[in-house]
Amino acid sequence: MPPLERRPELSAGQITAPMNDRFNTIAGWVLFSGIVALGLNAVSERVFNANRPERPEKMGYPIEGVAEPGAEPQVDLGTLLAAADPAAGEKVFQKCSSCHTAAQGGANGIGPDLWGTVGEPIGKGKAGFAFSSALSGHGGNWTYENLFEWLKKPSAFAPGTKMTFAGLSDPKDRANVIAYLKQQGGGPPFPPPAAPAAAAGAAKSDKAGATTANAAPGPGPSGTPASGPEAAGAAAQPQPVAGKASGSGSQPQTH
Repeated sequence: MPPLERRPELSAGQITAPMNDRFNTIAGWVLFSGIVALGLNAVSERVFNANRPERPEKMGYPIEGVAEPGAEPQVDLGTLLAAADPAAGEKVFQKCSSCHTAAQGGANGIGPDLWGTVGEPIGKGKAGFAFSSALSGHGGNWTYENLFEWLKKPSAFAPGTKMTFAGLSDPKDRANVIAYLKQQGGGPPFPPPAAPAAAAGAAKSDKAGATTANAAPGPGPSGTPASGPEAAGAAAQPQPVAGKASGSGSQPQTH
């Protein structure tokens, strides 16, 4: 019988080496997966602006009486212009004086002369000033209403305009500037202020009261309409008590 071969004994390091290699492989894949996940998260934030959530353009359930954040309160242009101060408008117009003048026959600069603007075609005239196509193609004439919107934010009124002015956010400032321009170059009358809501409510109440006073009275005992005195007398008469018959021969009892 041939002698049995004796396998060489393995050291502890040789036994644990395959296990360490497997652990290192698993740990490496886990680390690589985490790096990929972090990279995808960073890319998705840049693509979808996930770290900068934006407000929806239109809210699903608007609540009456609650103004949208940043929304300008509703104002009546006629009321604003009636209370406008041309002197205050002149001070605000100093922001525009580096590009515009408001004098009759004034020269065009970076922007056109603004004398007598209301009533003129939008983006045309002004001694041949080179308006942007966004403004010259807008159409229509300048009115107090669209001038008010233009001063609020030119880029919103005519997207693509060459005018880089951000606008006047305060409605009173815009009204004062319009009053100053009218003082300088004239223009049509301001639109009248809107009727106050209280006056409108009082008018409705007066109309409702007049309708009630003119209503016809109810019919009298004979079927004909009862006049005011007859109706008052009928209301003053005592009414029969339920359960007691009122015969022709009955007499009131006395005690």
